[in-house]
Amino acid sequence: MTALLQAAFLAFLAGILGTTFVGVLSRDLQAVVNGIASLLATATPTLAELAIAHGSGADITFGPELSVWIAGAGFLHMLGMLGWYDTVWWWDHLTHTVSAALIAALVYASLSQYVLGSQVTDVYAAVFTVLFTLGAGVLWEFVELAAREIGEYIDRPPVLEYYGLRDTVLDMAFNGVGAIAVVAFDVRLFVPIVEQIPRIAEAAVVGSTLLLFVGALGLGVVLDVVRTTATDTG
Repeated sequence: MTALLQAAFLAFLAGILGTTFVGVLSRDLQAVVNGIASLLATATPTLAELAIAHGSGADITFGPELSVWIAGAGFLHMLGMLGWYDTVWWWDHLTHTVSAALIAALVYASLSQYVLGSQVTDVYAAVFTVLFTLGAGVLWEFVELAAREIGEYIDRPPVLEYYGLRDTVLDMAFNGVGAIAVVAFDVRLFVPIVEQIPRIAEAAVVGSTLLLFVGALGLGVVLDVVRTTATDTG
């Protein structure tokens, strides 16, 4: 199984590199920026292992599952950036479901341990996982909207596309599908990771929750400033 997962990871990584290279050849800034972001996300588990080992001396191994899921989500997104979002009507729904399920699986696993000194019940873990994933989806929609507004303000193509309110509603719906699937099938794939770093996982859950609130608020302020400035200069 490990060999199969490693092969899948390499295939997805090659796909991200390939689609990013296509973006470079076609001078598609959106594809290049998103390709670099996907590569950085794919490298995150390895970088986290190295950082933890350097900081605490602990020998932490996340396993291949997390890297494969991140790389797979990144590759699906990159195919979308090269046109599949526009030509395949269900592609955006697929990528949102896969990415949301990844976030949900990480949060759900993190809540398997004590959080803030208290044992988390299954019901609380399920509800919090779904709400957190939806909150992350809201933040992402703000990011897309901010990218569009900033792109229009500087007269450059945005690095992310915002397709309007209807698309946002559908995105949130499929984010919910991904999160509910994780909870309904009791996906505990990443529990072994959390068991190795319980304090870090707890801090990540608490910090990410605060980040969602602060990030959404901050992006709202940025959007207001950009729109006001554009109106004044227009």
